[in-house]
Parts: sequence; structure tokens; C-alpha cells
Amino acid sequence: MNILAIDTSNYVMGVAILKNGAVAGELVTHIKKNHSVRLMPAINDLMKETGTAPEELDRIAVAQGPGSYTGVRIGLTTAKTMAWALNIPVVGVSSLEAAARQGVFFDGYICPFFDARRGLVYTGLYNSSMELEKKEVNVLMEDWLKELQGLDKQVLFISQDLSLHEALIREILGEQAVIPESPYHYARPAAVALAGMKQEAGSIHELVPNYLRLPEAEAKWLAQQENK
Repeated sequence: MNILAIDTSNYVMGVAILKNGAVAGELVTHIKKNHSVRLMPAINDLMKETGTAPEELDRIAVAQGPGSYTGVRIGLTTAKTMAWALNIPVVGVSSLEAAARQGVFFDGYICPFFDARRGLVYTGLYNSSMELEKKEVNVLMEDWLKELQGLDKQVLFISQDLSLHEALIREILGEQAVIPESPYHYARPAAVALAGMKQEAGSIHELVPNYLRLPEAEAKWLAQQENK
């Protein structure tokens, strides 16, 4: 099976191609630039470098959030459009799971998270089999860490936004918290492809962003409607 994987759900942009389970190529940038301008050229370049024709793709896997609202939409729109044009399945993969897979060999719990501003994070708790021990939520980081205090294992924290919450993590969890070195904090698009390879594909039209919370503009609009 040949899979194209796309991840633009955060400021890290990643594209990968897997051929029969092996990584044929991977392109990752940690640059805060417009994904809408850079994504298709990156896909085109990687397919050329790996000698992959569009008609050779069997499936597309895409990170569907949570993360940047705009970034998630760019990745999903691109993936769904390509899948529709090529008449192949597309599957959505949790952006948090993609990050968690960086700690798949850790003997404990794995806690990926993305900053959601105002002390909030998008997070969840995984085991090494990539099964959710605690469901993905949008929560105050302090409340989440206090909830993790009662666990019987160490917790590996993985996040591109680690610097924003590291002091609080160490303050509340102490030695229970395990924080790896910098390269392990960024999700790889090949992990998105691997996860997508194992999932059952549904309808293209039913694949939607997983924001974990409403965009601010939509939340304000709903509040205004309730007050009328």
C-alpha cells in the first residue's frame, strides 16, 4: 500500500510517503509560514523525489486536529480534494496521536499536548500501544496535571509547545514527569501515515476537523443567538 501523509495541524508542516510499510520519503519544516502556499509544492517535490505518480497512491492520511484551526482546514481540504480526484480513500488521524507516537517505546504513559492559550491545552493520555487511557480534551493545564498525579506510572510529555508549560509540569509532577530532548517533541508525518494505514476509511464527506472546542468566532455567535 502506498500512502501519502499530510500534517499541517500546527506550525510544523509535514509530508511523507510510505510504500509497502516503508518510509520512501519525508519532508518536515518547523517554520511559521503559510501552509496554504507551501503544502502543494512540498507534496509535488516529495512525490518527484520518491518517484511516486499520483495514480500509484492507494490512500491519503491527514492529521485532523486538534491544533491550529486554519492549519487543520488546509490539510483536510488538500487531502480530501486529492482523494476525491484520485478516487482513493482518505483517513483522519488525531494530531495528538501523531505526536504521542514519538514516545511509543516508553514504558509508561504518554501525554502529548498543544498549547491552546489562556492556560489551556489540547491533550490526552496514551499507553505504548497507542490506546487512549484518558480521552482527548481541551483543559486547563494545571487541572490536567493534578489529575495525572494519581497515576501509578511515569508520564512522558511530548509537545512542540513544551517551553510554555514545562515549569508547571515539573512543579506539580516532579520526578513523575519525563521530558525528552527537543527532537522528540515534533510529530513526524510518517507516524500519521502509519496510523492511517491501520484505520478503516470512511466517507470523504464525513471527514471533518477535530477542533476539541469551537472556534472563538463560532462560540461568540452561538452565545449571541442564545441571548436573543
